Amino acid sequence: MEHAIIVGAGLVGSLLSLYLARADFKVSIFERNSDPRQVNLQAGKSINITLCERGFQALDAVGVGNLVRELCIPLYGRIIHSKDGQCTYQPYGNNQEAIYTIGREDLSRVLLDFSQKYKNIDFYFQQKCIGIDLQTATLELQELNKGIITQVQGQRIFAADGAYSAIRQKMQRLKRFNYSQEYLEQGYREIIIPASTEGSWLLEKNAIHIWPRDNFMLIGFPNLDGSFSLSLHLPYVGKISHESIKTYENIQNLFETYFSDILPLVKSSLKDYCTKPIGDMITVKCFPWTYQDKAALIGDACHAIFPYYGQGANAGFEDCQILIKCMEKHPGDWQTIFQTYEKLRKQNMDVIAHLCSEHFRILRKLVGDPKFLLRNKIERKIQKMYPERSSLYHNITFTCMPYAEALRIEQKNRFVIDKIMEIDDIEEKLDSPEIELLISKLVRNLKAPMLARA
Repeated sequence: MEHAIIVGAGLVGSLLSLYLARADFKVSIFERNSDPRQVNLQAGKSINITLCERGFQALDAVGVGNLVRELCIPLYGRIIHSKDGQCTYQPYGNNQEAIYTIGREDLSRVLLDFSQKYKNIDFYFQQKCIGIDLQTATLELQELNKGIITQVQGQRIFAADGAYSAIRQKMQRLKRFNYSQEYLEQGYREIIIPASTEGSWLLEKNAIHIWPRDNFMLIGFPNLDGSFSLSLHLPYVGKISHESIKTYENIQNLFETYFSDILPLVKSSLKDYCTKPIGDMITVKCFPWTYQDKAALIGDACHAIFPYYGQGANAGFEDCQILIKCMEKHPGDWQTIFQTYEKLRKQNMDVIAHLCSEHFRILRKLVGDPKFLLRNKIERKIQKMYPERSSLYHNITFTCMPYAEALRIEQKNRFVIDKIMEIDDIEEKLDSPEIELLISKLVRNLKAPMLARA
């Protein structure tokens, strides 16, 4: 039985262990933190996870999808809260499509518990990777409780140890290894809206709530216990920033001015706001993702992205599924497996990294803008008429279409929408036969070059 070592027992590492165990590997997973099932994790460091079609497809393939669904809340759209307290509902699709929110710790526990069904998976917690010999696929580990240093060798090493991956840092010293990182100029702190005295939600349960305020925003997700987890995204420096909000009075004044509609719901939670950690957001890009036939990066270790498209966990789960498909296509040929895997994923992950940055601007600046809402209305009209020309958000979230292909379709859709937007009084005319005829003509004109290239 071939021995695979995984560094990192987070979401992607845990799911990868299931895929490898099902492929008859002996799997050893080493994690620097404690077992999350045995400790009370500190709140305030993580935005809720959102799962979509591509994530669930990867979870379903190993049989854990339905267990995860039991702990999820479906979200059918977003509710935009304006400064004056008005609310606008924006559905995610035309047919009640939903994304699903789950607590990170809940998802982690499900995956860890499910993995215990496999006798060929062993977890080792509080084991810090302090070195790696890539040539021999040997790890050097330090047991954090006792300080004991050990070595362990496998046939393959998979680095699922996140954006600050110790394995990737070792690979960065290799010749011609490309690496870049970018921190967002904003960070976030968590605020809780507790459940009502009856244990129910004080805001609409089946939606994401967003308070866009141009240069900053508040965003909220429901939890199973009736509470909401809000995250306040602020610049690090500036007039309204983490730097300027240092006291309870500061944060209360901010809510009185910009989020007065929910101030009564969060007032008790604001008292310890300034003591909570600030969550940083980073994009990581690198290449190659693999070393010979010995080691591979996966998940955030090779493509950390901003959380604003809700694709971080979904993309990491999709990595696992695609890696296994490469193994099935090239059995035993690990160099080809690794090269195929990184080639398939690199382009798509660069695309979604760009889209996450762009979506952040949309969420805090545009989601309440009338012109943006009109564009969305036209986009949904096109999708109803031509389902194959679905919106970018739909293709990314409700299909498993490669990110690069979703962007290609979006670029063509944008051309049609721009043309329709040029028409005077288009909002009143949108459902007229005249406009439908024009949409049909524009779409037909776009199809010809697509077929020619094919």
